[in-house]
Amino acid sequence: MTLRILAGRLLTLLLWQLVAAGTVYFLVGTGHWAWMVLAVVMAGVWWLLLDVWKATRLLRWLRRGALDMPPAQAGVWGEAGDRVRRLMRERERELQTSDARLQDFLAAMQASPNGVVLLDAQGRIEWFNQMAANHFGLVPQRDLLQHLVNLVRDPVYTAYSASREFDHEVVLTGRVSTPSKPVRLSVHMHPYGEGRSLLLSRDITALEQAEAMRRDFVANVSHEIRTPLTVLSGFVETLQSLPLEPNEQQHYLGLMAQQAQRMQTLVSDLLVLSRLEGSPVPGMQQWMRVDAVLQLCEQEAAELGRVLWGKPHPLVFDCGPATELAGVESELHSAIYNLIGNAVRYTPVEKTITVRWQRLDDGSGLLCVQDEGPGIAPEHIPRLTERFYRVDRSRSRDSGGTGLGLAIVKHVAQRHGAELRIDSVVGQGSVFSLLFPAQRVRNPLPPSSDFSDLRTTSAAALQ
Repeated sequence: MTLRILAGRLLTLLLWQLVAAGTVYFLVGTGHWAWMVLAVVMAGVWWLLLDVWKATRLLRWLRRGALDMPPAQAGVWGEAGDRVRRLMRERERELQTSDARLQDFLAAMQASPNGVVLLDAQGRIEWFNQMAANHFGLVPQRDLLQHLVNLVRDPVYTAYSASREFDHEVVLTGRVSTPSKPVRLSVHMHPYGEGRSLLLSRDITALEQAEAMRRDFVANVSHEIRTPLTVLSGFVETLQSLPLEPNEQQHYLGLMAQQAQRMQTLVSDLLVLSRLEGSPVPGMQQWMRVDAVLQLCEQEAAELGRVLWGKPHPLVFDCGPATELAGVESELHSAIYNLIGNAVRYTPVEKTITVRWQRLDDGSGLLCVQDEGPGIAPEHIPRLTERFYRVDRSRSRDSGGTGLGLAIVKHVAQRHGAELRIDSVVGQGSVFSLLFPAQRVRNPLPPSSDFSDLRTTSAAALQ
């Protein structure tokens, strides 16, 4: 309250007192007692009406619910209006702060990688985030205040919700799950408040697949190693217990060496896969000549054909114009040789194997390995890059394959930004292709000392 308002109120009160005192003095002095009583009554009525008028103005202002200035008036009602306005201002600020915190909390739940659904005491949906909408196929405009048990029509969830035993989670099949691409959801209910519940859901498809792959991997490795170990132990027992002729001993020792080589190849491939999975993605600093790698693979493929078939296949290598490829040379050589080696193993010796490298119009590089073998049925193609997956297990073992070659090719391709393509027709043969992005393919630099240091720079500086 300012000094001017206080002085005005004091002056008004003083004037009223002087007028009242003068009126009473005049009426008493003249003997008009009736008029004096009437004046006192009229003054009381005037004060009452004035007080009612002030209260009515304040009440009208309160009914509007506005936060503007209350009616300007002196006395108790003016002070009450000021205090009410301050309280309303503070209440409004508190509500705004609470609303901001609520919006921040909802935004945080909206950004959660897990699905979040808030349920009331009757199991109806009060709120859910976008991830939960994706998991259960919910639509805000349609499904709010609907019973979740009516929307998630899964017997597992229905039994879980009815049991009211929420100390554990349950696993449901996702709404978009298919036999070829299964989706698995983990759902856990958390009661809170007065009968309300918080439902959390998360996609555990990758976890279940990784766990299944781990179990399969351990089982497959154990099986693949157990077979040659059984053969080796049997031959060792034979050599120890039976008197054999020298030629028989040499025969058994040769078979033992073959099984030992098979185990060594298996361990070597496993180490390659482990190194590929644990090492960083190769950059653009190292460049290799594609024709040099293909020449080496041609020699190795001819030698493999002599070992497996007694003579090499008819091999056609088309290296195309000289080009360089960015990446780890040992990894790229391993991937290319695995594709060629598979063609040698599964193609009859009288059939031709063609290896072609070309640079496409968009600057990308394409490596194709084409054989004239028996071909692969369509149902096997999606699983060919799985570890230890074989179309014909007995034939693969006879040819010395470990079942890891295409898995290695897939990892090398992913690390170098390439795409592995498989096209096959039963009875006609197969084509395995690696498509490398344009930024990893270039023409060879001129053999000049001015460029010798540039071979270790980035691809951006070279292009």
